[in-house]
Amino acid sequence: MTNIQICVDCTDAHQQADWWAETLGWTLEPVDQDFISSMLDQGLANPEDVIEHNGVRVWRDGAAICPADEVGRKDRLRILFQPVPEPKTVKDRIHLDVRLQGQDKDAARAALEERGASFLTEASQGPHSWYVMADPEGNEFCIS
Repeated sequence: MTNIQICVDCTDAHQQADWWAETLGWTLEPVDQDFISSMLDQGLANPEDVIEHNGVRVWRDGAAICPADEVGRKDRLRILFQPVPEPKTVKDRIHLDVRLQGQDKDAARAALEERGASFLTEASQGPHSWYVMADPEGNEFCIS
């Protein structure tokens, strides 16, 4: 059996992870503080590899989220946010579809916009319609 994780290139991995965790109702994956200390003590990581985010030491170059009830499971659903030096310049070739499971689409759109998302367009196919949105860094996603 195989498993995948979704990786999202971004400018600020930790801010993106925070935003998406709130959007999906997921949680930030905890960072093992003892492991960070051990890596620093052994010289396998440098102090500049670590930052403080939300009052906790974290690795500078990435942050991950998953459903709260899956934390620690090897087969968990997971989105990894990783910083890249270049800005986003074209439409994503892959995106997330966020299914609202009965929530009002217009209310969800308004709430997302209040938190920094942008509305791009409305689309439909047959009886199904959705909004194309962009997260605070411009990554497209759909809500339906």
